[in-house]
Amino acid sequence: MAECSQCGEYENLPYQCRRCGQSFCAEHRLPENHDCPGLNEWNDPGGVFDSGYDDGVGGGGSAGSGGVTGRVKSRIDRETGTGGIAGAFRGNMTYVFLALMWVTFGAQLLLSVGLGAGGLATDLFVLTSANPQYVWTWVTSVFAHGGFYHIAGNSIALYFFGPLVERYLGSKRFTVMFLATGAVAGLSQIGLGFLLGDPINGVVGASGAIMAIMGFLSVVNPNLRVMLLIPPIPLSIRTITLLYAALSLVGVLASGGILGNIAHGAHLAGLLLGVLYANVADGRRNVPNQIGSGGGGLGGPGRGRF
Repeated sequence: MAECSQCGEYENLPYQCRRCGQSFCAEHRLPENHDCPGLNEWNDPGGVFDSGYDDGVGGGGSAGSGGVTGRVKSRIDRETGTGGIAGAFRGNMTYVFLALMWVTFGAQLLLSVGLGAGGLATDLFVLTSANPQYVWTWVTSVFAHGGFYHIAGNSIALYFFGPLVERYLGSKRFTVMFLATGAVAGLSQIGLGFLLGDPINGVVGASGAIMAIMGFLSVVNPNLRVMLLIPPIPLSIRTITLLYAALSLVGVLASGGILGNIAHGAHLAGLLLGVLYANVADGRRNVPNQIGSGGGGLGGPGRGRF
């Protein structure tokens, strides 16, 4: 028995789409009934309908060269299409981001602790007020973290909440949302520091993007029930998000956004972006009404973490 990826109904004999790899009930088994990403490729003669036959064979040197180019293009189209290598990441970008977080954290430890190259680690992974022009840190800082509890808390939250938004938006739009909100949240914290005359040293962490995810869920399904780990009580996603927002707002007002060494301004910026996007985004699947457990500490002790 499997769950239909479109309507959520359980099916004893599910149909698996060969283009997107997901399982569907009889009603949604056809590509056009589940908005299959592969539909975008039906008009691509070098993709779905490519037979591998070289039309340029026997047509002279230039035609033969064109045939080789056509075969290369055909292979690229297949591998980057829904049935190719890239298809393995479709529906799994949440876990790709989780892996990147831990790989980045390992690289931070290797450079700063193992090799004693803390300055290089900062230049590579930390968005700083001293060097905001290091544009790569706009993204790498989202995956970098300031300690084990920091990354563990963010990983728990992303693990439970990320797949819900990814299934709703699709992997491509979710990827753009996660990276964009994470980067803008970090830059917002840096900008807040300059505005208040007390710029922070640096910003790392994925909580800005995670707050965007929670804000998004609070709009598309505000009554989603989440069983917290500590204390073990059920709360709606909207209530949890509002509590975090209130704490972040108090932090900004009390100490310029760095109370408790947490980048509260980044939290609020990410939350606002998630709420704004949820009001204009259309979803491919509905968000469930309940998940078993979730939460985890967004952020953690340490200057400029979020």
